[in-house]
Amino acid sequence: MTTPRKQRPTPPSRPGHAPPVDERAVSMLACVRASGLKLTPQRMAIVRELAADPTHPTAQELFERLRIALPTMSFATVYNTLDALAQAGLCAALSLAPGPSRFDPNMKPHHHAVCDRCGEVRDIPSEGARVPAAARSLPAAPGFEVRSVEQIYRGVCAPCADAVGSERRDAARPRPRARAS
Repeated sequence: MTTPRKQRPTPPSRPGHAPPVDERAVSMLACVRASGLKLTPQRMAIVRELAADPTHPTAQELFERLRIALPTMSFATVYNTLDALAQAGLCAALSLAPGPSRFDPNMKPHHHAVCDRCGEVRDIPSEGARVPAAARSLPAAPGFEVRSVEQIYRGVCAPCADAVGSERRDAARPRPRARAS
């Protein structure tokens, strides 16, 4: 006789916090199906990989990771799937720095931290309303309708800061002098 496995309770979702990865992937796959898109093995792999990646990958990054397991999949399939997900409101295409768009599966209101050195992007939870009352009308842009407000924090991530610190320490270290012969 086997005893049923206890499932861990899903933590409650908080404003600005993304749901757990498995929950996000299942939800995104259900929405893909509901939007009328066929759930091919390639689309399922793209959705799962995107849902599991907190760094807001580019289409190229996803393609390079997935082509090992799906060697016949084209870059166009990845890009078109991401575009379809964005059109369906299941992810957002972000232009946070020069270069290709990054894709964010967290559709709850949040901000972003962007590393100036390596380009890494991380979500920063935002509490409260999606659009603050003060931002709903912009005197400098009459008639402009605000859809959302986000902040982008720019700086250097911890690994890059450590690397910069190591480079500075190495540069400051005295070099042995060559002896004259």
